[in-house]
Amino acid sequence: MSVAMESSCPVPGGGEWARHWRYAGLPGLELLRARYVGHAFPRHTHDGYVLGAVTAGVEAVGLPGGTEYAGPGSVVMINPEVPHTARAGRPDGWAYATLYPSAGLVAEVAAETGAAGRGGGTVGFRREMVRDPEAGRLITEVHRAAEQDDPLTADTLLRVALARLLRDHGGVLPDRAPRGAGARDAERARLLLEERMTAPPTLQRLAAELDTSPFALLRAFRRRYGMPPHAWLTDRRVRRARALLAAGSRPAEAAAAAGFSDQAHLTRHFTRIVGVPPAAYRRAHAVPRR
Repeated sequence: MSVAMESSCPVPGGGEWARHWRYAGLPGLELLRARYVGHAFPRHTHDGYVLGAVTAGVEAVGLPGGTEYAGPGSVVMINPEVPHTARAGRPDGWAYATLYPSAGLVAEVAAETGAAGRGGGTVGFRREMVRDPEAGRLITEVHRAAEQDDPLTADTLLRVALARLLRDHGGVLPDRAPRGAGARDAERARLLLEERMTAPPTLQRLAAELDTSPFALLRAFRRRYGMPPHAWLTDRRVRRARALLAAGSRPAEAAAAAGFSDQAHLTRHFTRIVGVPPAAYRRAHAVPRR
């Protein structure tokens, strides 16, 4: 029998709640159902895809091309590594059911359904928001089946939803990586920050190591990754903490290993970016230690 690992917790703010979890019957997938009013997600990215079905209210999603306002019947689709924000689009907030399929799972469905084409490349979604009540219904039904511990139905509906969205809005994504010396400096800066996540250099020192100026590096980094180096580093630290928490680390251990000054520092940034506190995330995702 599959085991559903989940945690439903209140989020600071009137009437807010969130359940972020993983269902053992659907490997390669995380799930979030929530209602947010005052909570606002800062600019961040995911290493997999985001498929969010808004069920009430309005969500304002900040994307590189502008802000999309998604109401009931809308589906938000965000490709890996695309920087974005999210907040309430009206005073009463929004509610949604979200799936976070891994890149591997989406590639598998794309290959099986022909959405990947014949030329290879990364498959993704060409639009960030569409009005598709049927796809939204399928996403919410995946949640319902998982909550009822029905892996056959959950897996079937997940693949049907992915196939539908890839058929109607998917395809091989163009290579949009910037070229030139600035892009190379941004890439080298990213690698250095990853290596020194727990003790990063100042912007001035980082620029000096790359033989450029601080403002030139700042502009190049923003252009390449959609956010300044310090925001990118916080996002990556939260990603590392997520992996550590899912592996069973305690929040204080994950905070130190990811470069946060203490557990409170981790909790503040983790809750803003992920939508639930690290302790709740660990309860829902961690494989019990033996």
